[in-house]
Amino acid sequence: MTSVDVDIEVLVVAGCPNAEPAKARLQAVLDETGLAVARLTVTVVDSQAEAERRGFTGSPTFLLDGVDPFPTAVVGAALACRLYETDEGVAGLPSATGLAQAIAAHQQRARPGVPSATALDTCDGA
Repeated sequence: MTSVDVDIEVLVVAGCPNAEPAKARLQAVLDETGLAVARLTVTVVDSQAEAERRGFTGSPTFLLDGVDPFPTAVVGAALACRLYETDEGVAGLPSATGLAQAIAAHQQRARPGVPSATALDTCDGA
């Protein structure tokens, strides 16, 4: 199958307890699914001005080609922790399945008609 390479950026604040788990979960999803990534970067948002400029709604935030695939009701920028709705309830990270689905859906929108190279059924959702 063909997939579309995507640039992934993880935005975090210094000292975020979910920064390392976010990177680990993302890497596990990429390893398990074989989703194509052109570039993976982690950026520390260190000022309110930068948070406002980036539309940063909390740490960690995952951006796929600059787009946040996890809509939030948070209004305004915040140098704070972010919460995600998961099947298990509210958590500091999206589930592995949710993250894999978000990347696959983004790839599909980037190139309609081309199946994404995913193995979503192998993600355990942890």
